[in-house]
Amino acid sequence: MEGYVLHTYGKEKYLRHAVASVHTLRRYDTERPVALYADEEQIAILKRTGLDSMFAVLEVLPEKNRSIVGFKHHLADFKPFERSLFVDADMVWCRNPDPLWRQLAAFPFTITGLEKADFWFGGPKGLGIIVDRFLDRRRRTMKRFGLTYLPRIQAGMIYAEDTNTTAEVTLQARGFLDRRAETHFRSRLDEGRSEETCEWSLAMAMSYLNLPIFNWFQGQSSPQMDFIQGFVEHDEDFHNVRCRYYTDPFVYGLRGLPMLGLRDLLVGVFNQLPGRGDFMWVTPFVLHFGWLHHKQPFYDLADKIWNELTREVGSTGDGERADLAVEALAN
Repeated sequence: MEGYVLHTYGKEKYLRHAVASVHTLRRYDTERPVALYADEEQIAILKRTGLDSMFAVLEVLPEKNRSIVGFKHHLADFKPFERSLFVDADMVWCRNPDPLWRQLAAFPFTITGLEKADFWFGGPKGLGIIVDRFLDRRRRTMKRFGLTYLPRIQAGMIYAEDTNTTAEVTLQARGFLDRRAETHFRSRLDEGRSEETCEWSLAMAMSYLNLPIFNWFQGQSSPQMDFIQGFVEHDEDFHNVRCRYYTDPFVYGLRGLPMLGLRDLLVGVFNQLPGRGDFMWVTPFVLHFGWLHHKQPFYDLADKIWNELTREVGSTGDGERADLAVEALAN
C-alpha cells in the first residue's frame, strides 16, 4: 500500500499547516491514505472539530520524537504503509502525484536533493564560509569518514519502501550527528534556532551507504520546488501554480538571495549572456514553503482552509460530516 506520512507537534498553527497540506493533496489524490503523528493536544483538536476523518492513521507522536531529528532520524518507527512518502506540512500539492509514485517505485529508500552539496550546506552562514572553503573543510570531513562524495539533501520529501534500508540510513545518520564535532558542519542550535537540522547527517548516511538521491530539480518532472516570491505565479488558493525554472544551475541558484533587488538585478544581467537566460515554466508536484521570509502566503492559505473546514463542520453540528466539508472544498 502507498501512503503519505506527516508529523506535527506544538502550536495549533502547525496542525493547521498539516490539514491545509492534506487538503491540497486531496485535490489530486483521493485514494492514497494519509497518516499523521501528532501530540495529544493536536489530536484532541482534530477529534473535536471532526477533522480526524482526514487521516487513515492518527497516532500520538512520542515526546522523544518531537523534533526534526527526533522524527526524521527514526523514520522506520513511523512507517505505517509498505510504500511511505514522508512529507513536510508546509507544502502545497500542485498536480496529480501518480507519476511521482511511479518514479519513486525504483528506490528502496531515497530523499530529494542534489548529488553534490556546496560549501553552504551545513556550513556557516556568514563570512566563516570563506574560511571553510579556503581550508577545504568539506573534503576533510569526507576523508575522515571514508566518503567519496557529499550530496545535498532536502528532507521535505523522503520515500521509504524497504524497512531495513530505512532503519540503516537513520541509524547511520544518528551516528554521524553524534560525531558532529569531527565534521565541518555547524550546529543550528549555535545560530539561535530551536532545533537541530537532520539534513547533513542524512546526506552523509546516504553517501556512506551509496544510496541514490532523488534529484530535486528535474525540469517539468521536479518533485518539489521552493516558493520564492517573484519566481512563482499562482492564484489565491494555489489551484494553478507555475514556477520559473532556469536551466542554468547558477542562475537558478540566485533565487535564494535575500535582497530581492540585488537578486533581480543579477538575474537580469545573466539573462543577457548567451544560453544563460533559458528558463521553462514548471508545475512541480509540490510547492514547498521552506524559506522563512517567503512563508506568509502559506500561512494565509492554511488559516483560510482551516477556517473554512471548521466552519463547514460546525454548521452541520456533527463532526461526522467533516469528510463532506473536505470533499466540497477540494472541488
